[in-house]
Formats: sequence, C-alpha cells, structure tokens
Amino acid sequence: MRPPSLQLPGASQPAHDLAILYEHPQWQQPLFDVLDARGVDYVPIDLKRGVVGGTDAIPARVIFNQASPSAYLRGNTRAVPFGLTLLEGLEAEGANVINGAAAFRFELNKAVQSRLLSRLGIDYPKTLAFNDVPSLRARAAEISFPAMLKPNQGGSGARMHVVNSVDEIADLLADPETWAPDHVMLLQEYLPHDALADGIVRMEFVGGALLYAMRVRSDGGFNLCPSETCNPDDGSEGVCALPQPGATPVAQPPAGPTFEPFSDVPTEAVAVGLRICAAGKLDVAGIEYLETPTGRRVFYDVNANSNLRRPIGLAHGFDPFERVADYLEARIAAARAVS
Repeated sequence: MRPPSLQLPGASQPAHDLAILYEHPQWQQPLFDVLDARGVDYVPIDLKRGVVGGTDAIPARVIFNQASPSAYLRGNTRAVPFGLTLLEGLEAEGANVINGAAAFRFELNKAVQSRLLSRLGIDYPKTLAFNDVPSLRARAAEISFPAMLKPNQGGSGARMHVVNSVDEIADLLADPETWAPDHVMLLQEYLPHDALADGIVRMEFVGGALLYAMRVRSDGGFNLCPSETCNPDDGSEGVCALPQPGATPVAQPPAGPTFEPFSDVPTEAVAVGLRICAAGKLDVAGIEYLETPTGRRVFYDVNANSNLRRPIGLAHGFDPFERVADYLEARIAAARAVS
C-alpha cells in the first residue's frame, strides 16, 4: 500500500488519479486490492493522523471520502473533524469529491436526517435531539416509552438503548463519556418489528443507482455493520465488536446478525432511497429501512461510508468492489476529459 501523502507543494497538476480518505484500513482493503489489481493510480490518505497546508495542491483528480462516523469508538475521534476540514478546504479549491463535506455532514447528524426526511414526506422515526436531560424532561412526553436512546453521530450501533423513562436516560448519561463525540443525544420513537424473522433491509447505492439490497436479521443486537471484518459469516467476533458504556451486562449476549441477498426490494423503497441520496448529496450510500406490523415502511439510517459485503454482491452475480471500482474509473475518465 502506498504511504499517505497530503503535502504536494508546487504541483501544477494533481499527483494521482484518485485519493481515498479513510480511517478504518480493514474496511477499505477489499477496494484497495481491486484498485491494485487494475493498476489504478491512487493514494490512500489515512485521516487518523496528518497535516495539510493552505497552499498544498489537490492530491488527485478525484477524491473519494470513506471516513466513518464511528471513528471515535476506535479511539480515532480526531479523524472526523480532520476529514471535514480537509474536504471543505479541497472543495473550496474546486476538487472533484465523491461523498463530499455536505454528504459527510448529513451522515454525521441523525437529527438533520430526521428533519430533512420529514420535510420530504419520508417516514422516519419521530426524534428529539437534546444536550441536557432536564431540558428533555419538558418534551419527553412527545415520544411514548419504550423509546430508543442513541448518539446523534451514531456509529455501528454503539451506545443505543431501549429505555422506559427519562430517569433511566439520566442514569445512562450520568457518565460524561457517553455524550461523546458531539455531545448531542437522540430520544427516538421505538419501532416494534420482528428483528429475527423480518429484520431490516439495507440498500446500497452507487452513482445514482441501486447496487444491491440485503436483508439483515438479528436477535436484538444493534451492530448491523455489513463489513465482513465486523460481522464474519462464521459467527466469530469481529474486529469492530463494540462496548456499550452504561449497558447492563447480560448472561447471554445477542448473537451477531445474519445477512442474505434480497432481490425483491420494492421499487417504491428504491425510489425513496434515491430521493434520500439526492437530498443528502450522497454519491455512494447505504440506506436502511424496516417494516412494522402496522404496515409502516420506516427509513431510519443513512450511511455515506458504505461497507459492502462481497458474498451478498456475489449472490446477486457480481463483485461489489469491482462495481465501485468501475464507478471510480468512470469518474476519473470524466475528470481527465475536462482537465
């Protein structure tokens, strides 16, 4: 793998065809392998550590942002603000960015997702964002209990709890660490559904088109990350197994989720997913919805860092990382044509 490179003073042309901004190397390795096999001229830029100057040149013709909101859960809290700083600076210079700062900010803020989807008429869980428990008490009755407590920034299902009262919320949030990283929490409508029998549906989009859909089932756990490094098919513990600060230990923890291809995704759901991508300026995205026993189809999570699962793509007849590489090479060719 090429070493990260940000400092390119004096360069009159981009030094590479493609730059990939990332924080989690295991998530990105399958794509790196495909790009290496194709001989694509790219540079990986690790956001965990770096420096950039005000006169540094744009590092590549096309920049692909793959930063993750969950970086703080791996001790890499500074990767997200550094990634935003880098993206906004590059875009101000006219860089060609896939999943740029606007898309990244949209992913980082579930409260904003709630407001935007509500304005679009898309069913999203009713949500209250708060930074103070006493203030929440004044409006908590707007959402019936049981309810969901989750971080606004989110990340791989961490720090999510089903709660039954504001007093329970106060106990969970007594530890200041549970407010990290952005110190905004959400109280959200709880959506009853059979997580084991029906699960949820995750749709992956690339370049304004559905790549594939899959059904994800679990017996109550919240970490539904589709990466094979996080949730291996053999049921072993993944590298992204996450602690739940404030959670009560249980004798039998939830089993990991299972993933299966879903070919019968309704065209109406795909159309809503495309509307979300357009509104959130998402070039590449994973969008999740569930269906309640009362017939609601609720879109509850939007991911810009789309962790693909190769076995699901292969079940649909293609390698998903090859499809992403096709998209990246098309973007590179278009950038070359106008340079």
